[in-house]
Amino acid sequence: MRSFLASSIGVATVAALALPLAATAPVAVASSSAAEPAGSTQSLPLTPLDADRSGAGGSQEGLAQREVKPFSLVGVVWDDVRDELHGSVQVRTRARAGGAWSAWQNLETHNHDHAADPGTAEAGGAPHGSTAPLWVGDSDAVEARVSAEPAEGERAAAPLPAGLRLDLVDPGAGPPGGDESEDSRAGQGPTVLPALDKAASEAEAAEVSEASGGIGAGPRARPYVGARPRIITRRGWGADERLREKGFVYTKSVKVAFVHHTASGNGYSCAQAPSVLRSIYRYHVKSSGWRDIGYNFAVDKCGNIYEGRAGGVAKAVMGAHTLGFNTNSTGIAVLGTYNNTNPSAAALKAIEKLAAWKLGLYGVNPAGRSTLVSGGGNRYKKGRSVRLNAISGHRDGFSTDCPGARLYSRLGTARASAAHYQGRG
Repeated sequence: MRSFLASSIGVATVAALALPLAATAPVAVASSSAAEPAGSTQSLPLTPLDADRSGAGGSQEGLAQREVKPFSLVGVVWDDVRDELHGSVQVRTRARAGGAWSAWQNLETHNHDHAADPGTAEAGGAPHGSTAPLWVGDSDAVEARVSAEPAEGERAAAPLPAGLRLDLVDPGAGPPGGDESEDSRAGQGPTVLPALDKAASEAEAAEVSEASGGIGAGPRARPYVGARPRIITRRGWGADERLREKGFVYTKSVKVAFVHHTASGNGYSCAQAPSVLRSIYRYHVKSSGWRDIGYNFAVDKCGNIYEGRAGGVAKAVMGAHTLGFNTNSTGIAVLGTYNNTNPSAAALKAIEKLAAWKLGLYGVNPAGRSTLVSGGGNRYKKGRSVRLNAISGHRDGFSTDCPGARLYSRLGTARASAAHYQGRG
């Protein structure tokens, strides 16, 4: 994490003890003040494993079974964001309730495509390489193994990245003043932006157009814009604003909504969704080294919509979600993994309504196409103009599995439905 960021937000780093099953060893824990618990991160270095004992060949690092302070989300991090981890990453965890160990679970290793564009202020700091995080629920012990494998088209496995470590994230307490599950469902109080009717959203679109120098339909024309859906604010899901960088970065417009999955697993309840989001936020900032959570919005399996990166839900806030295409776009992440699991109808409806409103503010037809200029990536070279669906999957801008085959296959229907919510056709 960048030193200037650590000093600017005043987060204290303290030493804590991790209690392994057979011995004790120190673990670095970064946490907020005790008066306002807002989560913590334990970093445990990975060490070479005995290949003969593990039955695996090639380069392998890991962590033996170890008792640790409570955590709920896990990920593997390494020093240089430019290094790729070609191989497999697996963890098992022990539940605090009942003490049962999970089976080995895989972490998504190709996570560098969820990142800031090359050459931007955010990428100019010291971001780290990282896997996607995995939500494991309330746990107090862990075991991990990382095995190098040949990259596609290669015979031999490349060395594992330097500085491999296991980061264990405790999401901390929920929003002050009540049960976070009630806050996220009831939609009461100042921590939720209530839904707006279509007329109010059209007025909002006119204001955005004027502020953006005439983007979209303009203040004199009746814009096609969906009603603003109910959005749970950062305060509503308990974001610790001391973690992120203070300033905001804006682009000129929002032409494309990129849909993602968080690849963090589906083993969460809707009542736990704010905790999942707080964990991902901390992981993106403290472990990956980003200025804030990467996504502009998040959606849970019950269809609740959450404000992601700070800066204003109606504004063109630059995120770190689609490497090469973070300019003039917005990122919507569905909490979970959708390679082999279907997204819920509620989550899909939330995507449709959110895209209808957000794209409508900038005069974009969700069923149409928009042109973005690539900032550089593995699919499109820097400077290339690319014609994309207004609602695209992450894989449309970068060669990746995201947002998962099952979610990606639903985007055609989402485009038509979002256009309908805008009042088109």
